[in-house]
Amino acid sequence: MMGKIKIFIDGACRGNPGDAAAGIIVCDAKGKVIHQVGYYLGRATNNVAEYMGLIKALEKARELGFKDIEVFSDSQLITRQIRGEYTVRNQQLKELFKKARELMEGFSSFSLDYIPREENVLADRIANSTLDKASE
Repeated sequence: MMGKIKIFIDGACRGNPGDAAAGIIVCDAKGKVIHQVGYYLGRATNNVAEYMGLIKALEKARELGFKDIEVFSDSQLITRQIRGEYTVRNQQLKELFKKARELMEGFSSFSLDYIPREENVLADRIANSTLDKASE
């Protein structure tokens, strides 16, 4: 598939650590939702859930055949770590950071930008509904 896509990601956690999930919303260049999915992650911290959202988004974009992607997250920590503005100190996050960076290399263009939580409502809704379904 051609054209730049936008992916909105979010991690959700009930307790920290606690039950965790990630939500992904994939939109075409015009902003139309073309794919949405939630992933139940089991017990994890919120930061792990946010990183898993990014990793799952990169895997999904590759699977769908996209080469140019813009990712949006309401996690300042993840955004700043991926951009190299913050050092990754936590060992578990270091492994997830490395995996995300490796996946990023497979794209012609990639960006990760921070957005306020209010602009990430759909991805948050998917992550939380995935948690709701897992606890039923």
